[in-house]
Amino acid sequence: MGEASCAAKGDVVHQEITRWFGQQARDLPWRRGCSAWGILVSEIMLQQTPVVRVQPVWEEWMERWPTPADFAAAPAADVLRAWGRLGYPRRALRLHAAAARILEEHDGAVPDTYPELLALPGVGTYTAAAVAAFAFGRRTTVVDTNIRRVHARLVIGQALPAPALTAAETALATDLLPEDADESVLWNAAVMELGAVICTARSPKCDLCPVLDKCAWIAAGQPEPTYIPKGQPWAGTDRQVRGAVMAVLRAASSPVHADLFWDSVAAQVHAETAPALRKLHDLNTHAPQLERALAGLLSDGLAQLSETGYHLPH
Repeated sequence: MGEASCAAKGDVVHQEITRWFGQQARDLPWRRGCSAWGILVSEIMLQQTPVVRVQPVWEEWMERWPTPADFAAAPAADVLRAWGRLGYPRRALRLHAAAARILEEHDGAVPDTYPELLALPGVGTYTAAAVAAFAFGRRTTVVDTNIRRVHARLVIGQALPAPALTAAETALATDLLPEDADESVLWNAAVMELGAVICTARSPKCDLCPVLDKCAWIAAGQPEPTYIPKGQPWAGTDRQVRGAVMAVLRAASSPVHADLFWDSVAAQVHAETAPALRKLHDLNTHAPQLERALAGLLSDGLAQLSETGYHLPH
């Protein structure tokens, strides 16, 4: 699609999608006059994690640590326990490091420009753009999986975007972005929401789409994807074992002796961690996999090993 026609298409769909968003947007707490810190926390938590799992943890988190300074002062073990089962717990430690950087270099206030946000630990291009837009009203090109999918169908006529973000996709998102900063923020949020709740990957609700009659994918007869998306496996993987070990460490108030990870009989008498240890042993993991999980957690700074056993970092 040429630059002029792309812009024209944007002019046509902007009003309809943003009007739909104004009427149908989910009532999420980070959309209600939230602080920049709260928006940063939400964006980190929402990476590869659905809203329904994030919202209760986010609400507890913000009540406990309402500012970067509050969070930076928290022990790492408390941070990892509060993260719970959101998955990918390294995100929690990176956010902890980001809070410390905000305190040291920005007087405790989340920076308001894309380059400064991008320089924070654990903040990538998407997160920096999203926080700049949604926390500070900056005109930035926000491109997440949902936005990419809407653009692929609505403008290009493909069932799914490319497996990895391309320069052409970023250019298209920039072309579609309104020039006015406030309108650009609204547009980013609206397209993201459309992809999350209507233009979904597996079962799009096309009959509820506000721009169904302008969708290039519909006009092309809804062609099948050119590839089959590979979901991330869970059962039997090292990730599952790592998660089970982390659950044991979160449940423990003192170091967990190494034998308890291997001996299912001895584990039952360790009342504090018995339920979590039982779930770990029920996985029937083989020894090399458990060894890899423990070594990986140590390497990633998610666990520590002392003379008395494994524990969360101090």
